[in-house]
Amino acid sequence: MALAASILIASAILLPAAVVLGDFPATLVLERAFPLNHGVELSQLVSRDRVRHGRILQSSNGVVDFLVEGTFDPFVVGLYFTKVQLGSPPRDFYVQIDTGSDVLWVSCGSCNGCPQTSGLPIQLNYFDPGSSSTSSLVSCSDKRCSLGIQSLDSACSAQSNQCSYTFQYGDGSGTSGYYVSDLLHFDTVLGGSMIQNSSAPVLFGCSTLQTGDLTKSDRAVDGIFGFGQQGMSVVSQLASQGIAPKVFSHCLRGEDGGGGILVLGEIVEPNIVYSPLIPSQPHYNLNLQSISVNGQALSIDPAVFATSSNRGTIIDSGTTLAYLAEEAYEPFINAITDAVSQSVRPVLSKGTQCYLITSSVADIFPQVSLNFAGGASMFLRPQDYLIQQNSIGSAAVWCIGFQKIPGQGITILGDLVLKDKIVVYDLVGHRIGWANYDCSMSVNVSTTSSMGKTEYVNAGQFNENSSFHNEACNSFLICVLGFLINITIRRTFQFL
Repeated sequence: MALAASILIASAILLPAAVVLGDFPATLVLERAFPLNHGVELSQLVSRDRVRHGRILQSSNGVVDFLVEGTFDPFVVGLYFTKVQLGSPPRDFYVQIDTGSDVLWVSCGSCNGCPQTSGLPIQLNYFDPGSSSTSSLVSCSDKRCSLGIQSLDSACSAQSNQCSYTFQYGDGSGTSGYYVSDLLHFDTVLGGSMIQNSSAPVLFGCSTLQTGDLTKSDRAVDGIFGFGQQGMSVVSQLASQGIAPKVFSHCLRGEDGGGGILVLGEIVEPNIVYSPLIPSQPHYNLNLQSISVNGQALSIDPAVFATSSNRGTIIDSGTTLAYLAEEAYEPFINAITDAVSQSVRPVLSKGTQCYLITSSVADIFPQVSLNFAGGASMFLRPQDYLIQQNSIGSAAVWCIGFQKIPGQGITILGDLVLKDKIVVYDLVGHRIGWANYDCSMSVNVSTTSSMGKTEYVNAGQFNENSSFHNEACNSFLICVLGFLINITIRRTFQFL
């Protein structure tokens, strides 16, 4: 995979959800396990995760959720991670969730540079292919290796006939290793009961070398879970096996410590607008045409946002902040500052434009709209482009969350922009849609069955004692991946 960028603190997310077979629509109410008026301690999430046994996808007759751990606050942990179970017998691995890359990889026992401990409340683990009875190495002749070579996610050594990989990230960190095929385990919730030991074979990386920030132990995890659209991603692998559809959605809650929903399936909401994905791109690229502040379009040449080898606009739920093409950055900052110059005191903090504010940002700062091809505009509140940094006396310091990558024409829209919105990644229809939404609420998820019928599931968060209508479970094949998100991921963007 590839894209030039510097270090990006990211929050990710990505997901999976629903396939429904049957004659009549059914509704499953998925209840929240935690109240919305306070944050959730990591210890609570870890305890809840143990109860859930790391459910991740779904087999034949139930609903499965996948717990995501960490903290939404980038000034605390700033890391999205989740637990996956791999091998036979299954072992637990905590991995970052990253929609900006494709491959699932975990540290192997022979890894050079892998951290030994983590500052997070997790026990690091190492995958050993030799200790799994279902593990097998991936040869150069494996068609999945060929897919990876096409997308630059794998390489092949004629000498060893071993499918391998090397990933270099924008901050200089990297990983290399070889591919393994083994079982990914998941549990199914059916009629309030748990059915364990469901599984599907997937190809994933076994890391034997890590460099740069990946070697640091303060926020170390066992690897990275890539949810991109290329053939090597777990989403693509499961779709090719008929286990999951190639449509996923998320709704990230921006307040009260985060939280939200990720589902494999299409969230249905009447206000969703869609813009076409630009074809033949390794990431989720859209055609951004202009930016407006207080309804006035900024004087920016549309060619600044055009997609090319070193330009383009990417929707990336794996990025915490947002990044503007260099030519668009100054016009954007100047327009915001001019709009509030009579109400706040502008200050610079380490080169970032900030403001001293003694009242609500919502009362002072203008609305911003990002205008895309197909007539789809994404409307941003002040909280969607500002970040509160600290306080000076009685004044709060709010800073522009949009950054620029010097010398780069890349625009990246991360969680700062995407939060409090439904975002639908329709990989079959080659489009991305969004709508402003209260992500503490449940959503309707639409899936198309193998019989061509569309069904709906009311999706939200599960708790350990979730109960479902037995009639619905017995009548439908439902695959819903509901995530309780209380965190942010810190990731780096790969070079093109």
